[in-house]
Amino acid sequence: MKQVKKKFTHESLQDSQSIRAILKGITRGLDKGKVVLSDDQGDVVLKPKGLLNLRVTASQDGEKNSLTLRINWQTDRKLPKNKKLNVSSR
Repeated sequence: MKQVKKKFTHESLQDSQSIRAILKGITRGLDKGKVVLSDDQGDVVLKPKGLLNLRVTASQDGEKNSLTLRINWQTDRKLPKNKKLNVSSR
């Protein structure tokens, strides 16, 4: 069954304490297997499970700094069959 595409985006100015609380909420959701994101514009419910892909990007350019965390996964994705690896000294 194909699910309907849903997108949630939120951007706001926050102090570091507020961002820390948001990140704690995300980690609690990851622990429970359910992350709910919402604001006055809408919401999305994510159910991460299995292996998740993590990308961390950081940059500094003069006074402009950036830290991006990206976590993605595929729902009900069949993992590829493990391929046999041979190692030898021949």
